[in-house]
Amino acid sequence: MSRPLRLAAGLVLLTGLALGAGFAWFAHDALQPSGLPGQADGIVALTGGSGRIELALSLLEGGHAHRLLISGVRPSLDLNRLARASRLHIPEGTAPAAIAIGHDATTTSGNAAETASWARANDLHSLIVVTAGYHMRRALAEIGAALPGVRLMPCSVQPPALLRPFSPGTLRLLLVEYLKWLAVEIGQAVGALRTLA
Repeated sequence: MSRPLRLAAGLVLLTGLALGAGFAWFAHDALQPSGLPGQADGIVALTGGSGRIELALSLLEGGHAHRLLISGVRPSLDLNRLARASRLHIPEGTAPAAIAIGHDATTTSGNAAETASWARANDLHSLIVVTAGYHMRRALAEIGAALPGVRLMPCSVQPPALLRPFSPGTLRLLLVEYLKWLAVEIGQAVGALRTLA
């Protein structure tokens, strides 16, 4: 085998090993239970999976923040309809202004834009981000890019899919989310390099 071919084969092998190690770290991180966050100016719950809104409401009720955005809600649902449809417990004494419903987001980048607009409008400098463990890295990357300088505190939900981490369906979900997160990170790095050029 010629030297260039050996170098190319070595590069492919190293890339594969790096991607494999990165996926193992990502999967391990996604499966870790999240402890309760500290105090923040606001909470954002990204819809799209079970337990996210419930956890965000319990954090609001527990005084971890005084404002909550539920991002990515279907346009036909207001807070009362959402609560009825999902059998949610809205904490007693919660001021209507404390819970905002975002109807515009249909993707994670849309969640980030919706969150950034809400945080700026309410002068929030720290946020608890509530989403599934497998979605957290990408959500933090997208929201962090949309809200530079705002402290983000992850608080992940472990959905039923992650209770069987080695099942084919869960591994496929984790792999897809890993690749999406990598794409976001690479895209942001390329964008940063372009601004420096």
